[in-house]
Amino acid sequence: MRLVQVNVHPLKSGAIRPLVAADVLRGGLRDDRTWMLVDGTGRLVSARELHATFHVVADTPATDPSVESALRLRAPGMDDLSVALPDGEPVPVQLFSLDLKAVPAAGTAQEWVGRAFRRDDLTLVWCHDPGARNLQSGFSAPDDHTAFADAFPVTVVSLASVRRLHDWMVERALETGEEPPEPLAVERFRANLVVDGEEPFAEDHWREVRIGSVRFTVAKPVSRCVMTTIDPVSLTTGKEPVRTMARHRLVEGKTKFALHLLPLDEGRVSVGDEVSAT
Repeated sequence: MRLVQVNVHPLKSGAIRPLVAADVLRGGLRDDRTWMLVDGTGRLVSARELHATFHVVADTPATDPSVESALRLRAPGMDDLSVALPDGEPVPVQLFSLDLKAVPAAGTAQEWVGRAFRRDDLTLVWCHDPGARNLQSGFSAPDDHTAFADAFPVTVVSLASVRRLHDWMVERALETGEEPPEPLAVERFRANLVVDGEEPFAEDHWREVRIGSVRFTVAKPVSRCVMTTIDPVSLTTGKEPVRTMARHRLVEGKTKFALHLLPLDEGRVSVGDEVSAT
């Protein structure tokens, strides 16, 4: 089994930034989901409600060495924006049910995001202290932490499982007389790490994973939501793959696909690394 993709998302719900290699820290891949958009109440604004975030390309020096600022934002019809590391006072923000603190970007950042999304209530914020966030008890250790990821520092998905899910989608379409779907893009799952092997859903039995020299422990399966129904290119939505996952991957009322991981080591992972699991 091999690592075939490494993905970082500097802006939560922003465009996926594929890399050849990435540093793994205890809080996740370097610069992954360290920035996010919030509304006027401090609540997360993600692609669930604002699909256009998928088309905003956010880069840091870790994802593009040509970037000379803390963050560079690009969006269709907009000039590039260079964002300095904020040094203001942290403000309350809400990530789902979690009450966190973050630092608003300074300069013209707020004007830029307002014009990019045609909303004047948006604020770009940075996670200044990932270590302050406590993760779900019972599935993590007291010193485990992450920035603005949904639940845990790293996610991994199997291409073999994606292919099997696509096969199920085709079978369902034929049963119902629908047009067979296009191949299911692994990007729908927005995983940090994509592995490929022969056996679909072998990951259901993993407890610990080693990628290259870096070890991870499995926290829990990922519960999937409507985010996977958004086409990252056209931004249109449909019933799949959630409909088919609900048929084949329903566990305790939730659709499960891919895994949340907690890094046990710090190091570097690269496309082509050998992957082993126990």
